[in-house]
Amino acid sequence: MDILEILGKINNVLWGPPSLILLFGTGLFLTFVLKGLQFRHLIYAFKIGFGKEDHNDAAAEGDVSHFKALMTALAATIGNGNIAGVATAITLGGPGAIFWMWVVGLLGMATKYAEALLAVKYRVKNDNGEYSSGPMYYIERGLGKKYKLLAITFALFGAFAALGIGNSVQSNTIADVTSNSFGIANWVTGLILVLLVSFIIFGGIQRISTVASFFVPIMAFLYIGGAIIILILNYDMIIPAFQLIFHYAFNPVAAAGGFLGVVVSEAIRNGVARGIFSNEAGLGTAALIAGNARADHPVKQALVAMTGTFIVTIIVCTMTGLTLLITGFWDPSGGLLSGVTHDAALEGGALTSAAFASVLGVVGEYIVSFSVIFFGFSTIVGWYIYGEKCFEYLAGSKGIAGYRLIYIAACGIGTVANLTTVWAFADMANALMMIPNLIALLLLWKVVVAETNDYFTNFYGNVNAARSVEKEIS
Repeated sequence: MDILEILGKINNVLWGPPSLILLFGTGLFLTFVLKGLQFRHLIYAFKIGFGKEDHNDAAAEGDVSHFKALMTALAATIGNGNIAGVATAITLGGPGAIFWMWVVGLLGMATKYAEALLAVKYRVKNDNGEYSSGPMYYIERGLGKKYKLLAITFALFGAFAALGIGNSVQSNTIADVTSNSFGIANWVTGLILVLLVSFIIFGGIQRISTVASFFVPIMAFLYIGGAIIILILNYDMIIPAFQLIFHYAFNPVAAAGGFLGVVVSEAIRNGVARGIFSNEAGLGTAALIAGNARADHPVKQALVAMTGTFIVTIIVCTMTGLTLLITGFWDPSGGLLSGVTHDAALEGGALTSAAFASVLGVVGEYIVSFSVIFFGFSTIVGWYIYGEKCFEYLAGSKGIAGYRLIYIAACGIGTVANLTTVWAFADMANALMMIPNLIALLLLWKVVVAETNDYFTNFYGNVNAARSVEKEIS
């Protein structure tokens, strides 16, 4: 039995029903104890994240603004899972998978809220004067030294996962796209990526967050803009597409044409699994950057962080899903909305690219190609922060320089390597990050509720009053 088979068996266990139930259940439990906070305060959360930084936050401790912290998290989160992952979910689970992706995303907002809140509450200042945060800190400082093994487990596999799924896997995808679409040799792409990534990550959190704040809006506009054009041109198919989603969320899809048919359980499993990979709620990654935000109360950055899950799953993934459905590219026979057939061998990102090209021609193909490049590059930069924070917890600030060199090397190697084994190891590392994090969230739920009640009882009214005064003065 080779290493790939061993990793496959391990992943079947780690990502089996118990883990998915734990993830789904944690989001459901936190939604319940927080009384649906992610729905009641979503608009307010967007105002904090995208509005002008108020005086209290500007004067608060932290390294970057709410907006920059959110953009850095989105840079790492909005990735090729939103392009290829959604296509895979639909081809394996049918249109109903999108509904279950929404469910896990909406519940995941509560999970990400809790992660970010605890990150700010238990953050520490490192030797370089910057803040460090993450599940390893709220496990050790919130639960006590007896849980340190859980903290070490998270940090160890977080540092490895950053090298894999956050780095070399992304650079490999970028190299494939640049080679297939533009004829650029993989080693040339690797050299360019190494130079760009080196320049950015050696600038620290300030440069990384600045680049993320520039890149994320552009790449989101490019991809979502293309999808919106497709929806506008096929506006009469939007309602039928939603009908497909809701119908097949609870009903099996019969085999027809090139589609093999799926049962409801497959729609649920694929929707939940791909939803997790697209928004990372539960993995604890959001907590690794949330602690760098300037915030006069942990709840404020927690509210901002949960909007990231909404943006990734409810907006970006939905755009991909609707595009695939209305163009018929989820079914080789043309699906239920279109008579257009396509190559049954197409899958993942290639399927999404073909769907865009079927309406927008070569422009659509380039939109997806450039999106893959931008999404992949921003993920490499964003995940570096995650890996650095995890490695710093294990080895201290003095070891960061060495980790940077390893990270840069992994980026270059990824462009020319066969990464099947890396993918399998990354899946394992993600699961071994997720499990300790979810255990900590469930054990610290009373802290999350107490901090939430404190903010909305003692701060919320004062913040709104202060903003009203500022508005009148201006």
